Amino acid sequence: MSAETPRVLVVDDEPVIALCVQAFLEDDGMEVTIVNSGEEALERVGAGGCFDVCIMDVRLPGIDGATTVARLAALCPALRFAMHTGSAEYTLPDELAELGEIPLLNKPLRDMTPLAATVRRLAAGAP
Repeated sequence: MSAETPRVLVVDDEPVIALCVQAFLEDDGMEVTIVNSGEEALERVGAGGCFDVCIMDVRLPGIDGATTVARLAALCPALRFAMHTGSAEYTLPDELAELGEIPLLNKPLRDMTPLAATVRRLAAGAP
């Protein structure tokens, strides 16, 4: 893990949102990988993909974001998460509470500076 160059996995089925997040975080000096489903995220991490932080969309086709986070955490306990949702009413499921802090970010992000700061803070705190 490198706090100076966080490795970020963005899981979002909306290409425009994923690409915007990727471009902003890369401009901020981060290494970003995009996948468009929970299944693809699990395959990537299960195959040894190394990431410090995962930005997870809540609503995904197939496996939903919360289930994917729980499974990714089991595969890679050092991975830290932020959830990304367009729903103002969404709250984290209780089963994710044991994973520690999981910031909830609302889409669309008009200013991505707080997102970059959150990713850097999570990456720096990862063991």
